[in-house]
Amino acid sequence: MSDPKNILYVQTSDDPERQYSPLILAQTAKAMNVEAHVYYLGQGLKMLVPGTPESIRAGDFPTLAEILKNTMDMGITVYVCEASKRMLGWESVELIDGVKIVGAGTLNDLALDADATMWF
Repeated sequence: MSDPKNILYVQTSDDPERQYSPLILAQTAKAMNVEAHVYYLGQGLKMLVPGTPESIRAGDFPTLAEILKNTMDMGITVYVCEASKRMLGWESVELIDGVKIVGAGTLNDLALDADATMWF
């Protein structure tokens, strides 16, 4: 089996302790010349409301806001499920700058194109 060339990380949780893994892994994949995508779904969207990522820090890691910014600055797209936004009743809720709001079909496309997927 060849090494994966495209990894999809899906974040479904609003648990603060589970926020770092997909982002750090995506950054690591990018550093290894592996294409990485991060997709937020369901309750995970709660972590993308302005002010929330700034308030989350795990151990001696930077804040979640800093990790998200670094991830996007590396050219890793952070996708947000538009249907999940509607499910939460958030038609008018703004999310942090830089995320890309997409339809549910995008998750299917990303999963079909990925050599590996990881869910958090």
